[in-house]
Amino acid sequence: MATPSLSAAKPGDGSQSASRVIFASFIGTAIEFYDFYVYATAAALVIGPVFFPHDSPAAQALSAFVTFGIAFVARPIGSFLFGHFGDRIGRKSTLVASLLVMGLSTTLIGFVPGYDSIGSLAPILLCVLRFGQGIGLGGEWGGAALLATEYAPQGKRGLFGMFPQLGPSIGFLASNGLVFGLALTLSDEQFRSWGWRVPFIVSAVLVALGLYVRLKIAETPAFRTAVERHERVKVPIAALLSRHLAPTLLGAFAMVVCYTLFYISTVFSLSFGVGKLHFARETFLGLLCFAVLFMAIATPISAIASDRFGRKPVLIVGCILAILSGFTMAPLLGSGNTILVALFLTIELFLMGVTFAPMGALLPELFPTNVRYTGAGVAYNLGGILGASVAPYIAQLLANRGGLTWVGGYVVWPAKLNLPEWTRRRSLVQT
Repeated sequence: MATPSLSAAKPGDGSQSASRVIFASFIGTAIEFYDFYVYATAAALVIGPVFFPHDSPAAQALSAFVTFGIAFVARPIGSFLFGHFGDRIGRKSTLVASLLVMGLSTTLIGFVPGYDSIGSLAPILLCVLRFGQGIGLGGEWGGAALLATEYAPQGKRGLFGMFPQLGPSIGFLASNGLVFGLALTLSDEQFRSWGWRVPFIVSAVLVALGLYVRLKIAETPAFRTAVERHERVKVPIAALLSRHLAPTLLGAFAMVVCYTLFYISTVFSLSFGVGKLHFARETFLGLLCFAVLFMAIATPISAIASDRFGRKPVLIVGCILAILSGFTMAPLLGSGNTILVALFLTIELFLMGVTFAPMGALLPELFPTNVRYTGAGVAYNLGGILGASVAPYIAQLLANRGGLTWVGGYVVWPAKLNLPEWTRRRSLVQT
């Protein structure tokens, strides 16, 4: 029996308003990425001195960034775990669980005593909770994208799938804005002593809001149809790997382009700007917040274009522009000029929005309903490992050996590898 495609979802099924679905899909990703970015900022500023006993600041920083990377290892595990239950039990209950795991992990980080108080137990607890953050985020995005697209009217899946894609922009602005405000109002001693914990604890309020919204929504029509037709599979990950490996890899490599653009222009550029170009950290964070606005602007433009012209043409254009942008890195970022650096960050993050927005519809479209939660989540988070976890490290090695021109080449390569695949395929939609 044929598996129902995304087109089986009809808006209004279950008396579900479009605005409620859109907000429920958006608020979860915004909160989850807020939580994720709060830790990234804390890792750069205070996690090392608070949780690790090294005498060397460099060793403390290295230990802090190792804990940052733990979540990227956990994210695919989260996509397997929550994907299984999302395809077996339902989208709604699984999304509630993923938000709870992420929210509890983040809030508890704000209460973990430092190394001076409980010794080696402090970094152990921190690593466990950071792993929990990764597990929760691994299950979040795929479910949020499905919630939006499985309720979307025909021809508007790109538009509906855009709203989970706005979450990273809003989460980034909220987390960096709060940390920036605390850094301005508190002394260095106050911020390092207790101020850095505030954004983690605030997460509890945001999670309560997200849970309230998600508990009000109904199960998606596409999943209800799959249940009625007895089309669920016992082990979704096994079905995915045996029958849908090619679209999984296609989706993962598509995400590599997005992740490389984002983490080169944020993590690496922040490190390079502060360490090599001698920008004040507050100044560079301000430039990033400004540039992220253009990522948010590009997201709806690209999503609507993907509905009008198709995912494939938008992704081809995005890949070509990403390739060209790699050649701007050395002259713009390397200049050290504030305006030119801001221009580079704006270009890269705008292109992140261009390439990222269609993924909210594309990844769910690659899979049938009975493995869609698992497939979309695995592709998304596998791309994170390939494009995000190693990108700043590789970029730093290239900068040390060949300068920013080599790093610009690193920005080029994932887009260049994806371009022939987009060009060759007549259609990206498998269902």
